[in-house]
Amino acid sequence: MKLSIIIPCYNESKNIPLILSRFDEVIERKDIEAVLVNNGSTDNSTEVLHELVPKYSFARIVNVPVNKGYGYGIICGLQEAKGTFIGWTHADMQTDPKDVIRALEIIENEPNEENIYVKGDRKGRPFFDQFFTSGMSLFETIYMREKLHDINAQPNIFHRTFFADWKNPPYDFALDLYALYVAKKKKLKVIRFNVLFPERIHGASSWNTGLAAKKEVHKKNAGF
Repeated sequence: MKLSIIIPCYNESKNIPLILSRFDEVIERKDIEAVLVNNGSTDNSTEVLHELVPKYSFARIVNVPVNKGYGYGIICGLQEAKGTFIGWTHADMQTDPKDVIRALEIIENEPNEENIYVKGDRKGRPFFDQFFTSGMSLFETIYMREKLHDINAQPNIFHRTFFADWKNPPYDFALDLYALYVAKKKKLKVIRFNVLFPERIHGASSWNTGLAAKKEVHKKNAGF
């Protein structure tokens, strides 16, 4: 298996059919798997996953009975990944699954694949979201003493040996910051590429509910 992409699903029952269908459209090779993590969902995501996933040869389920955080769900998926390269993207359809394939192609065109960390760079976002992200990126760059921007962009793809070196990764939304920061500290070649970031099609974000929520997430990021 060349790539395992982890997709944490928390109450994403309406988006699961869409993301499976879209991955089915863009995966044209047999060495990519999509690992959908049922991260303690309280809606009917469990039923939807067990009904649909068996219909797609590239997909499988990892079940997390109790939600312990966004990052915890991803980590559980990464631990079960079979790919030489691993990473994650969101289930909310704000990042096109095609971007996962693009990220893998970027890695495969690099001479030293093990030393690459590929991450999206969001475009097409509302002005306020861009302004807030830029401000927090500046703060995190100063605080962490590493140049960081658009921390929560998806997807994130890297060699599995990088994950093996992680020490006490956070279980919450600080995982995106942790992974990017550690990649820079370890001198991996970080490659960013443009991804479109439209509005959610179904449901609401489990964390991005307004300015106060954004501030809280970034405050936690600063202390991971």
